Amino acid sequence: MNDIELALACKKILIENKREGGFTEPTATLYPFQWLWDSGFIAIGLATFDIQAAMEEITALHSAQWSNGFVPHIIFHTPNELYYPGPEVHGAYLSTFAPKNIATTGLTQPPVIGFVLEKIYNAAQNKNEVLTFLIAQFEKTFKFHNYLYSNRDPLNEGLVYIQHNWESGTDNSPAWDEVWKTFEAPHYDLPRRDIQHINAEQRPTHRDYEYYIYLLEIFKSVNYNDALIAEKSPFLIQDPLFNSMLAASNESLARLGELINAPKNQIKKLKYWYNRTKIAMNKKLWSDADNGYLHYDLRNKRLIHALTSSSFAPLYAKIPNQLRAKKLLTTLLSAKFLGTKSENFLCPSFNTLDERYNPIKYWRGPVWVNMNWLIYYGLHRYNFNDAANIIKKDTLDLVIKYGIWEYFNPDKKKVNEIPNGYGAPNFSWTAALVLDLLAKDK
Repeated sequence: MNDIELALACKKILIENKREGGFTEPTATLYPFQWLWDSGFIAIGLATFDIQAAMEEITALHSAQWSNGFVPHIIFHTPNELYYPGPEVHGAYLSTFAPKNIATTGLTQPPVIGFVLEKIYNAAQNKNEVLTFLIAQFEKTFKFHNYLYSNRDPLNEGLVYIQHNWESGTDNSPAWDEVWKTFEAPHYDLPRRDIQHINAEQRPTHRDYEYYIYLLEIFKSVNYNDALIAEKSPFLIQDPLFNSMLAASNESLARLGELINAPKNQIKKLKYWYNRTKIAMNKKLWSDADNGYLHYDLRNKRLIHALTSSSFAPLYAKIPNQLRAKKLLTTLLSAKFLGTKSENFLCPSFNTLDERYNPIKYWRGPVWVNMNWLIYYGLHRYNFNDAANIIKKDTLDLVIKYGIWEYFNPDKKKVNEIPNGYGAPNFSWTAALVLDLLAKDK
């Protein structure tokens, strides 16, 4: 498959996964709704060939924004009983801030929309076409960031926390293993749908899901009141990926704010937020022992010593200085990720030398195209162009070899033994971000 054929295949998937209402499903069978950070990445891909569709994607996402600025991680645009957990299990309607006209979750996801808006603007041939759109979406995105810093930063240090592992986007990361050990979740009979479509070996375990559902039960018991969740929840994590996406979006929104003549106090606030988050991440989330950024367990006041692909996300937001960025590069190209003889495709989602590494199980080892995309652009920000080209080549090689799947086995030694990628086929953000990487050559 050459680049032209690959681009056509990617466009076809995005068009086929588009739904009435202007949003794109991640994939038709496994995820039949709209997801926050999926839509952001999808919009970037759509912008390479259909600016109107890219704008519709973000407009549809913000149609379900809560009255307090919160943006939910799933919007249930139309009923579908084939997905679990659905709106009744999440119970987001218990919040007084939730919209009355559409069902959502009460969780969020990495706040990528700020930099996505800038990507859409930069991709547009007719800049005037998107200015009205930008003005409206700037306000909504600013309001979301304001919600995060107002409600998820209890120490007022510039670092926001996630209150559920699903908010990280890296659902079953080994980073959460130590957190689960600090409390006991009940046993539930869970009518999971995912393992009816996907091999269970590639998905989180039943026990994992019991912890996930237990956290939702806590949130529902307090009607999704942020202050009470902060008081009662055993899961409060300052995540390097989530905070990097927030910082990068602050950076982009500040530039867009100047473009659209937004109020000066908002632009000043965005720059303030960016700098506060940058300082706090370097002070609190960096580990000299690990040569990487780690998750901080706010409830138990400790760093979680688990290197993941999220450890490299700060590159995207220009969080580290050049010296620290070089240390990150050394970690990325070390045996932990690339392998001793470059035997892995970059970037495994977890340290391959750790005994918990699993190359087929969701976020416990496989390569994800969205993380590669973030790291690729992050490496370029530091002029680590050779490493950026490696990660781009590995990404395209995986997709050409296996197809446009959700995630991939990093092991090059098994490249001829594995028939396809893992998770769901015809995956929208894989298609979208491959289109962006291909467009980068033009």
